Amino acid sequence: MKISHVALGAAMLAGAPPAYAATEDLIVDEAADTAPAEDPQRTIIVTGERAAKEAEERAAQTPGGTDVVTYDEYADKSLVSLRDTLAFSPGVYLQPRYGQEVRISIRGSGLSRGYHMRGLTLLQDGVPINLADDNGDFQELEPIFFEYLEVYRGANALRFGSGTLGGAINGVTPTGETASGLYLRGDAGSFDTYRGLASYGVQSGPGDAWAAISYDSSNGDRDHAKRESLRFHGNVGLQIADTIENRFYASVNSIDQQLPGALTLATALTAPETGNFAGDQARDIDSIRLQNRTRFSFDGGQLDVGGFVNAKSLHHPIFQVLDYKSTDRGVYARFDYATGPFELTLGGETRLGDTDAKRFVNVNGQRVAPTFNADQRASTSNIYGEFRFRPVEPLQLIAGAVYAEGFREQHLLLDSFAGGATDINGRAEFDGFSPKFGVLFAANENIQLFANYSRSVEFPGFAEVAQIASFVNLDPQRAWTAEVGTRGRVGIGEWDLAAYRADIDGELLQFTVGPDIPASTFNAGKTRHQGVEAALSIDLTEWARLRQIYTYSDFHFEDDPQYGDNRLPVVPEHVYRAELRLGTDGLHIAPNVEWVPDGPFADYDNSLQVDGYALVGITAGATLTDRIDLFVDARNLFDKKAVGDISAAITATPASAIFYPVERRAVFGGVRARF
Repeated sequence: MKISHVALGAAMLAGAPPAYAATEDLIVDEAADTAPAEDPQRTIIVTGERAAKEAEERAAQTPGGTDVVTYDEYADKSLVSLRDTLAFSPGVYLQPRYGQEVRISIRGSGLSRGYHMRGLTLLQDGVPINLADDNGDFQELEPIFFEYLEVYRGANALRFGSGTLGGAINGVTPTGETASGLYLRGDAGSFDTYRGLASYGVQSGPGDAWAAISYDSSNGDRDHAKRESLRFHGNVGLQIADTIENRFYASVNSIDQQLPGALTLATALTAPETGNFAGDQARDIDSIRLQNRTRFSFDGGQLDVGGFVNAKSLHHPIFQVLDYKSTDRGVYARFDYATGPFELTLGGETRLGDTDAKRFVNVNGQRVAPTFNADQRASTSNIYGEFRFRPVEPLQLIAGAVYAEGFREQHLLLDSFAGGATDINGRAEFDGFSPKFGVLFAANENIQLFANYSRSVEFPGFAEVAQIASFVNLDPQRAWTAEVGTRGRVGIGEWDLAAYRADIDGELLQFTVGPDIPASTFNAGKTRHQGVEAALSIDLTEWARLRQIYTYSDFHFEDDPQYGDNRLPVVPEHVYRAELRLGTDGLHIAPNVEWVPDGPFADYDNSLQVDGYALVGITAGATLTDRIDLFVDARNLFDKKAVGDISAAITATPASAIFYPVERRAVFGGVRARF
């Protein structure tokens, strides 16, 4: 079955909210009724509370782990990467490496990938930013632009067409309707860091527009970690008729990032400021992204159809100079309908991509003699659907599925390691069917119980299959995942708790070949990922709120002929974060802590495990006028030296250059203003 044509032609079928019944807003409404009141004149956030609440209502009707993170939850942070926005989202493992480079993993997704990203679907305004081979550069997401972020863990991301183990993260930007007027933000701090944002929104008659520009510059907390970026994002909406709305989005990114590289264990623990100057390694991205969505609303539902194109240039001196130019385009559609006790979602998406991939000898960051030249083409398409039935008011039964297919194709024209000019073609085709079954029960108006059982399928990308000219024979990663949990609010406490177990066949694992050389990939036999994702927030008084998250991760081989039942490296078993916010919107202070009792293993042999750590920080904010706020963000106050991230190896020693230190002590401060 070739669904690329089905998804293209069925553009009847990404980002629209279903028409949920009003009776399903109970937990969200209860939280809104009992949470401390917000000052409507606060300047820290755009005024799109309605859109965020609708997102929370959708999340509350999902039978599994979800989260909606609004801008006011992280507004006092210096916003560099997704780590700064999602630090208190349960189940999301984020460890900074340098600049905007972070390791991001949910339920062990892509846990051994030491560069870029795999195993997650990242979206902006409901449209994937992943490339057509499903790999991605999260650096193209600018967190300072977002009104809120939606996190759907595992198969709960079906509403975005995602069939990955990790799920999906969708960053939603404001519109002229939700963020009218001028908004300014500037912050500065340690390591010669300067960041600024200017946005403006306007609404007039049937149309609205919003645009923002951001600038970021820093020397970084390590040698050879300087970064600089200039970004633009905007959208224009037009209400064509009472039932038809069109919105056009545009993003432009110019990102320059020096790479300080990984360190030996001793250097990471004693001189974490050390960087690697060899080869003047960097990752520089210039990209432009255009997308359009038309929404048709009707009694009981709505239909979204749209398309997008992303042109990107990557200049990436590492072991060689990678010079990649890519163009990705796609179309998508999503249909939501509700009537009585029935609800239906149908959708489809096709992404096509072409990459002109060239590599050169690296001499101090400059390209010299060509070593590699290939034309790469990729496609990933899916169709998905979800049906909900409410036999009695407190109970929902859910069934859904995603069918995906794709190909990776490479025409190798030059390979200096194979003797020069070549004419070798490699092609791999994949498909997979991922069903999902779930149940959602409202024990009362404030408490929900949920469970689901689902399958996920992940296809290898070029980074995996193109390790040799004619492609490595890799299989898709397949998993069955069971999940149970609860969420709700009673009195002063609000919680979100999920436990899961994923039995995986052919997990795509990687190991480091040498310093700064892209890791090799193999299909493991059977592995198991199981864990707990917990969040607990307590309103101690009107002026004191404690929020906490805890993640338990048990990822290991299952009777592997080489590794037995060894733990998988990189992700620690326990991670705990807490923040105590004291004060009011007018003046507040929030000490925070991140505690990893025991560090992870560095290798598949489990021969080296790093130590745990505790990091203490503090944020604070003050309102000067009804339009101007100040904020402070202090990190790692006691200048703790520890390993924060690792590039997985087969067998590691303290001399292996695979360790990344935690962020050094830093203080940032800034001002926000709305006019």
